Order: sequence, then C-alpha cells, then structure tokens
Amino acid sequence: MKLIAGLGNIGEKYCFTRHNAGFMVLDKWAYEENFSFKEEKKLKSLIAKHDDIIFVKPTTFMNLSGEAVRAAADYYKIDFNDILIIYDDLSINLGKIRFRANGSDGGHNGIKSVISHLGTTDFDRLKIGIGPQPNIPSENFVLQNFPKENLDELKQVLVKSIEAVKFYLDNGIEKTQNKFN
Repeated sequence: MKLIAGLGNIGEKYCFTRHNAGFMVLDKWAYEENFSFKEEKKLKSLIAKHDDIIFVKPTTFMNLSGEAVRAAADYYKIDFNDILIIYDDLSINLGKIRFRANGSDGGHNGIKSVISHLGTTDFDRLKIGIGPQPNIPSENFVLQNFPKENLDELKQVLVKSIEAVKFYLDNGIEKTQNKFN
C-alpha cells in the first residue's frame, strides 16, 4: 500500500493557484480514472482509495500539511518509505517536474510541516515546477492563479506527472529520477 499526498490549500479561493499543483495532479488523476475523494475529518484530509493507493489531500491548509499526512500514514499503517508527496516548487520552471528521494524543505512550508510531523526527511517527493518567479514575494506569487496563457502547459505537466507517478509506483525512485528528472 502506498500513500500519495498532493499538497495545496482547500477551498474554491485557492483552487487554481500555483500552490495547489499537488491537489491538481490528484484531481486530474481522480477525474481520469473515475474515483472520488471523501472528507475524513479525523484524518484532516480528503481521502480516495484506488489501486492499492491511498490518495490524500490535506484540509489543514498548506502550512499544516504534515498533520494530515501523519494522521493518514498512522491510520492506514503506511511506512514512511511508502509515502510520496506531490507539491509545487518555485525553483523549477512550469512544465518541468523533479523527483527527489529525500532532503530539506527547500523553504517550502508544506514540506517543512511534513518533515516535522513525520520526524524524518526520508520520504519521496515529486516537485511540480511553477516558476520562474517574478520579482514579487513568493507568498504572493504562489497564491496567484495560473494565468490563461499557461493553462495548456499546466495541463501537459499534470498529465506528465500522473504518467511519472505511475512509472514510479512500478519502478521505484531511482529509475523514475533517471527517466523523468
């Protein structure tokens, strides 16, 4: 059993913001494969189960994502080595993705929360590029909606991300990094 958490902020106001790239990947996957998310208040998440995967969309808002990831991992008895976190990354250009096996939070508050609540940096990640960032504060940039001129590129990267995660599930992090990074 694997746990895949897409990070984002819950609510209509944030639906198409750059910070919701993780949610967008899971939402597209759910749409394409016809499964749906159900709110699980005790897990502080929207949860879907499909093909031996627990999909998690935290309802805690980005900066507290670790609470939901930890609650779901504990409830479903998921080993931390079987967790993949999908989230936005400012330092990667839109249209690009990057897998990583472990590491620091890189300034991302959602990942900082996950590291804090899991007590480890050893979990797999898929970063979805949302850059380049213009000369505005990052907290403002990530909460902006994707502009219309980027929507085709966004759709393509969501499809690519799903394909890459499916490859990851079958082949592990190292082969996936070699193929998609």
